[in-house]
Amino acid sequence: MTKEIEKWCDLAMNFTLPRWEELPDIDLYRDQVITFIERHLSLISMDDKIITSSMINNYVKWKMMPPPNKKKQYNRENLAYLIVISILKQVVNIQLIKDGIEVVAKEKGAHNAYNLFCEQLEESIRYVLSLCFKCYDYDNKPNFSVDDEIILRMGTLAFASKLIAVKRLMLNEIGE
Repeated sequence: MTKEIEKWCDLAMNFTLPRWEELPDIDLYRDQVITFIERHLSLISMDDKIITSSMINNYVKWKMMPPPNKKKQYNRENLAYLIVISILKQVVNIQLIKDGIEVVAKEKGAHNAYNLFCEQLEESIRYVLSLCFKCYDYDNKPNFSVDDEIILRMGTLAFASKLIAVKRLMLNEIGE
């Protein structure tokens, strides 16, 4: 089991999302979108199904993202929204994701907001993984001798992170 965890940690430490410029610059059909997202997010997904056709339909219906071209072709902007939604839906509810996307995209624009999200996610994954490593371990291997402590620390860190994000969005709505 420890070898599997070490392998996953090594992969996660080097995980990157495709930046805006690396997203396909041609429109994709829905099945291509699903394949693209599953390929890029499988390492960090906590769900069996990362994204489905019905999920995409719902995100468009709920106005969480711009509609596809001709109802069937998804562009770079649609992909960026779907990647962000697919990741965040694992930790916060859909309404908070929608509100958060609106706030950040309005302030920074979809392109810059997406690239910032990628940078922040990668940095956060590396930071949290680093909390699981011994400072003096020159092999940079996870310290799994304190599994219970790691589970508690990561669970409470997840709660604290969600709490701060939710409160920030709530205060933003009050200020408007």
